[in-house]
Amino acid sequence: MNIEFEEMIEFMDSIESFMESMPVKIIYFVHGTTTDNIEHKATGWKEGELSKKGIEQIIKLKEQINFNEIDLVITSDLKRAVDSAKYIFEDSKRILQDQRIRECNYGDLNGQDKSLVKYEEHIDIKFTNGESLQDVEKRLRDFCKYLLENYKGKTIALVSHKAPQLALEVITKNISWKEAIENDWRKTKSWQPGWRYEIM
Repeated sequence: MNIEFEEMIEFMDSIESFMESMPVKIIYFVHGTTTDNIEHKATGWKEGELSKKGIEQIIKLKEQINFNEIDLVITSDLKRAVDSAKYIFEDSKRILQDQRIRECNYGDLNGQDKSLVKYEEHIDIKFTNGESLQDVEKRLRDFCKYLLENYKGKTIALVSHKAPQLALEVITKNISWKEAIENDWRKTKSWQPGWRYEIM
């Protein structure tokens, strides 16, 4: 083996090692307000329809996004998220759908009054005929593994829902579900045009 070839191998190894150490950056966007939101219903695994207010929110959000930093968009496969992603990104970015970042399945409470959906009571106990929040966390962990295997060093925009975002808070910040629920921006009224996370 000549010296030049050895140096090339070492260089390639160093590049590979560098790429392995790079995180996947996530910019997380929630879908626009739906007709269910306005009617105080918990949509869950139902498709959901953006309201006029939701469409206006998404159009305003589009003006606040730096599209140049985003490599790919992945959205939940539920209609309210897909439609939100299309309004924002259809003209500029590739959009993939992934059911692993769906909202929590509230089972019998899908589409029912949101006051009946109490996250604190379903961290490890499934909603009847549905999921627990830890089930959501399990699929988000699998999704994060997929991102790490396929998009090292990339910035991915996610368009999704409440429970998957809280699961990301648990996963990336190493906090409990109780903390994530208590600090949820929906309670503190601290919306922002995208939340940033890193996974390594």
